[in-house]
Amino acid sequence: MMNKLIFGRYIPGNSFIHTMDPRAKLIASFYFIGIIFLANNWQTYAILAIFTLFAIFLSKVNIRFFIRGIKPLIWLILFTVALQMLFTQGGEVYFKWGIFTITEFGVINGLFIFCRFVLIIFMSTLLTLTTPPLDLSDAIEYLLRPLKVIRFPVHEVSLMLSIALRFVPTLMDETEKIMNAQRARGVDFGEGNLVQKMKAVVPLLIPLFVSSFNRAEDLATAMEARGYQGGDGRTKYRVLHWHMNDTVVMMAFAALTAALVFLRS
Repeated sequence: MMNKLIFGRYIPGNSFIHTMDPRAKLIASFYFIGIIFLANNWQTYAILAIFTLFAIFLSKVNIRFFIRGIKPLIWLILFTVALQMLFTQGGEVYFKWGIFTITEFGVINGLFIFCRFVLIIFMSTLLTLTTPPLDLSDAIEYLLRPLKVIRFPVHEVSLMLSIALRFVPTLMDETEKIMNAQRARGVDFGEGNLVQKMKAVVPLLIPLFVSSFNRAEDLATAMEARGYQGGDGRTKYRVLHWHMNDTVVMMAFAALTAALVFLRS
């Protein structure tokens, strides 16, 4: 059974987003996370939501994958929203009890924080769903290349990131298999209080660590058998090419930035 965690998975396709240069997608994703803080009213968040949904439409990936990407983080999002609602002052007071106060500005700010989280998760999920981990690694290595001047291990860092992205869904699938095996033996991970639930998770850790070390050892053996000696002197089988579509996307992000600045309160 495929695990519910979506981050790190790649869905093959031939859409507009799939065929973009991974460097353009990586730059666009980080740029989007930066400019989302320009939004401070409903008009700007509506523009960002339309832009994000249009990007998802261009990717031809089912929206359910993006909704599933939110589920693992929903409690963190709701907790952050609750803090904003309870401790942000201003406007009409809706509820007051002790140190907790729910005001008009608190509710609005909480909703804005919720929208911000969802949009960032959607855009990050779009990046990983439409970009193979190896292409993403090449893009990271290319963009970090100027740091080689200060002897920063660019190749090693990009390799670690690509391995992490590749193994996150694999380890989640492994966890799901172990949990199913434990359930078959009568273990119920949903019963009891918080302490009991945490104790039920402990038996998962040992087989998961053993499986992780075995996979790491197999990967190291495979890399050694292929003569891997680091990034020095290695050529690229996949050569990155910047196309006109990538330039158009960068121009679209520039127009989005101008619209956000114009519509800001």
